[in-house]
Amino acid sequence: MEQFRLPKIPMPELALPQAVLDVLAEAEQKLAHRPKLLKQFKNCFPNTLETTTKLMDDGTTFVITGDIPALWLRDSVEQVIHYVPLAKHDAGLQRIIGGLIKRHIRYVLIDPYANAFNESANDWHWNTTDETDMSPWVWERKFEIDSLCFVVRLAYLYWKETERTDIFDAGFKQAMRAIIELFKTEQRHFEQSPYRFTRNNGIPTDSLRNKGLGMPVNYTGMVWSGFRSSDDACDFHYNIPGNMFAVVSLRQMQEFAEWVFRDMDMLAELKELEADIDHGIQLYGVYRHPEFGPIYAYETDGFGNYCLMDDAGTPGLMSIPYLGYVTADDEVYRNTRRFALSKENPFYYEGKAAKGIGSPHTPPGYIWHMALSMQGLTAQTNEEKLAMIAMLESTDADTGFMHEGFHADDPAVFTRSWFAWSNSLFSQLVYRAMKDGLL
Repeated sequence: MEQFRLPKIPMPELALPQAVLDVLAEAEQKLAHRPKLLKQFKNCFPNTLETTTKLMDDGTTFVITGDIPALWLRDSVEQVIHYVPLAKHDAGLQRIIGGLIKRHIRYVLIDPYANAFNESANDWHWNTTDETDMSPWVWERKFEIDSLCFVVRLAYLYWKETERTDIFDAGFKQAMRAIIELFKTEQRHFEQSPYRFTRNNGIPTDSLRNKGLGMPVNYTGMVWSGFRSSDDACDFHYNIPGNMFAVVSLRQMQEFAEWVFRDMDMLAELKELEADIDHGIQLYGVYRHPEFGPIYAYETDGFGNYCLMDDAGTPGLMSIPYLGYVTADDEVYRNTRRFALSKENPFYYEGKAAKGIGSPHTPPGYIWHMALSMQGLTAQTNEEKLAMIAMLESTDADTGFMHEGFHADDPAVFTRSWFAWSNSLFSQLVYRAMKDGLL
């Protein structure tokens, strides 16, 4: 058996926290003039809680990605991130989000290289042909730098919103140490890393070349990553948006070190690591494009080779301000955004129904709802935000939910009918527009 999938698994029914019910009631008022958008929002905003979330007896929270019965570190964060601003005075949300953070920490301590985990040590795996150092807890062991960054992101935003410190136990600090050591190791992947990954399923993007080591890289100060946020192998293993995310995470970890753990030695170590990675981004990650000027590359190997593209997944080039590396008015980001939304980006598509960014993870001509949501979240004008909401509203194939990719000419042709991350990102965009008085 090469690929292990289970049928749709019903999660235990979870009562919606009052803060979530309040948002849905608010939407009833503010979106009443747009009944289709209201229906979509009422479906998508609570979707993570209604279909993917399980409260565990040990006080943690398990969140499946949707149609796959495993917890992705990255996806699970983005599935709940739109609830964080509601959590300050809602004990139910604090139990859910705080419990997810605690489960993340356990997983990082089991294997910081893994991207997706099982509910228990049941030895289920996405693919049984994987050649890597597997654990019965691990569903998939594709090392993606962003997985660890998302763990930090959720803990940081939750702490800032609620001011709760119960998540910061000895295990949390131990996980911080594991992240630091992994980043340092992967700055010199070929010299120091124990990580290897190959999958014998005939799909090139599911495996690392060179006997699982990946293609050669030069030292840059950046952190090597095997795979992208799409779970596809990198072409060149310094993923620029992923390393930008790492810089942001290290800045957030500095606050943990200074204000929570009072560890000045760790603080200095984090500052040095952040500076090394950021220097590498600025020195090796900027490409002088003949049409758009200086833009951020998607990937580089440090030898002068670049992958010029953007992918719908987060982190991607479009999401740089969303992650907090630079603001949306940064000149190089503005140039990069124009590139990403042009036909110079090989994964930008225009069709009869929509235009936007897709991914090599789905067939040519497929635009991702997540890319449209992210374009709206990072837009500088209200007109662009509203245009993205209108495009999302009109391309759900009348299902009432967001999907993964859909054909630019025919939204009824789509992948993944149950993809909670996409529903949550859409909800985040619409809720912000509601709060800003745009809807």
